[in-house]
Amino acid sequence: MTDIDVAKEMIAALKSWVDNEVVPHASEFELPDEYPTQMALQMASFGLFGATIPAAYGGLELDNITYARIVEELSRGWMSLAGIINSHLICAKLITRFGSEEQRQRWLPTMATGELRGCFSLSEPDSGSDAGALRCRAERDGNEWIINGTKMWVTNGERAGVVALLARVPDSDGTDSGGITCFIVEKTPGPGNQSGGITVSPKIDKLGYRGVETVEMSYVDHHLGEDQLLGGDEGIGNGLRWALAALELGRINVAARGVGVAQAAYDAALAYAKERQAFGRPISQHQAIAFKLAEMATKLEAARLLTYEAARKADAGERVDLAAGMAKLFASETASELALDAMRIHGGNGYSTEYPVERYYRDAPLMIIGEGTSEIQKLIISRALLAED
Repeated sequence: MTDIDVAKEMIAALKSWVDNEVVPHASEFELPDEYPTQMALQMASFGLFGATIPAAYGGLELDNITYARIVEELSRGWMSLAGIINSHLICAKLITRFGSEEQRQRWLPTMATGELRGCFSLSEPDSGSDAGALRCRAERDGNEWIINGTKMWVTNGERAGVVALLARVPDSDGTDSGGITCFIVEKTPGPGNQSGGITVSPKIDKLGYRGVETVEMSYVDHHLGEDQLLGGDEGIGNGLRWALAALELGRINVAARGVGVAQAAYDAALAYAKERQAFGRPISQHQAIAFKLAEMATKLEAARLLTYEAARKADAGERVDLAAGMAKLFASETASELALDAMRIHGGNGYSTEYPVERYYRDAPLMIIGEGTSEIQKLIISRALLAED
């Protein structure tokens, strides 16, 4: 567990940085969809790219509660900043938990500093929630693997130097019924054509979650060494199970993002309601607005407590699929609700890019979709509840 005093000091320093360097400048990058290079470098100097990576490999080895609080603070300032480290740390989690010692030594130290960026690649054009339907293939050829397929919605795919790639290994009869397996692909950071048959598309233009790139990646006869099969031969057929385990960290991350965006929306609504005058008094003194603020504050606190409870269970080594699913479901939906509530309280000003609430409104849907849609979370929750009977 992270030392309480160290955690408090870290969160306080991060909060100050977010207030002074992120909040005033986020729109300068978000509206033109520009990557915040200097902010990312500052995050690297804080050690955030190694937040959950073990200290033995140069990381901070923070517990999940501290990590959730970090993500919450980043998202309060600008949710895209949390995306820069999330898929990176999912990739690192896979290597840490399921990779060989040689693989950990090979990739984790430079991932911890942010010198090497990682990303996670599961979704495909025709395979999203139904992850088991993926078509990307990995076929053995002597001491190598040959990858063919197309991947979609790859966050950090352009700037990443390593990709945790999920591909299907055909059965001995050549059919596609073989097991889904995880490989660690090395690539040169940057857009366009890469060596060895990798192509990275231009970044996808998105409603929100701007500034951090999301791309399509295609593989045509891309060759990987045996040492890039995560966990060695034991990893064949275990990729999806391993990925889902790593995604539990991702779901806590997305829940914490939801809390951060919901906090920002609430803060903006509260401040505006105290300042805006209508019918001779601040609108916060009108019961309709006061009651709305009360509802917002209550939902925000519930989302935060659910998120921290999921993180606590993860730290305790308990099964966390139910708790993470509940936290992700409630926090993401709450972020969306509070963003709309904040826009309503702002009236016409909430629809203007002069105020940040329109950004919260555009960013919130990503959390309802990413790391498993709300419908998938309900499926996970219901299965876990029914299994308890």
